[in-house]
Amino acid sequence: MTKIKICGLRTREDILAVNQAKPDYCGFIIEVPKSRRSVNREQVKELTAGLCREVIPVGVFVNAPANLPVQLLKEGVIAVAQLHGQEDEAYIAGIRERTEKPVIKAFSVRSAADIERALASSADYILLDQGDGGTGKCFDWSFIPEIERPFFLAGGLGKDNLEQAVRSVHPWAVDLSSSLEINGKKDGDRIQEAVSIVRRIS
Repeated sequence: MTKIKICGLRTREDILAVNQAKPDYCGFIIEVPKSRRSVNREQVKELTAGLCREVIPVGVFVNAPANLPVQLLKEGVIAVAQLHGQEDEAYIAGIRERTEKPVIKAFSVRSAADIERALASSADYILLDQGDGGTGKCFDWSFIPEIERPFFLAGGLGKDNLEQAVRSVHPWAVDLSSSLEINGKKDGDRIQEAVSIVRRIS
């Protein structure tokens, strides 16, 4: 069954919507100043405190000091660290050794070579994205070969192409954010619809 992650949560209303829809994962962009969806460590503690147990909280980081994801993982605020910067193999290994928690490493895909680079990662999961993050654009899915390891597919996924993505690419999980927003805010009905689509076809 394909799993679904809803990313970029930042309000109590977002948590209520996710609790109702019950995706497998939800993501919090933590202390990334350039992102309008960024929350600080205190905010993410408050948000995850209200999250239902069925939904796994993921912290999304971009070149953060390693102590930030490590602390939040050790405290149980998040259960998974997702890395979207230039974090190297030593950084990934350090988080794993210090927390024994899983790591997702995101890769920008602009060519088949980028897929090969992703497949060489030691992260528990890889995430294949369009590259710029939160743009609502897809990359060329034809670059993706048959992949034996679990991977997240992100970038431009929404109700109009979600079924096609699951059926043609066969990702282990799909990751959605901007398509679930209206005027920059997450919409509960769109979240529920996306989760329903994935559940129906998986």
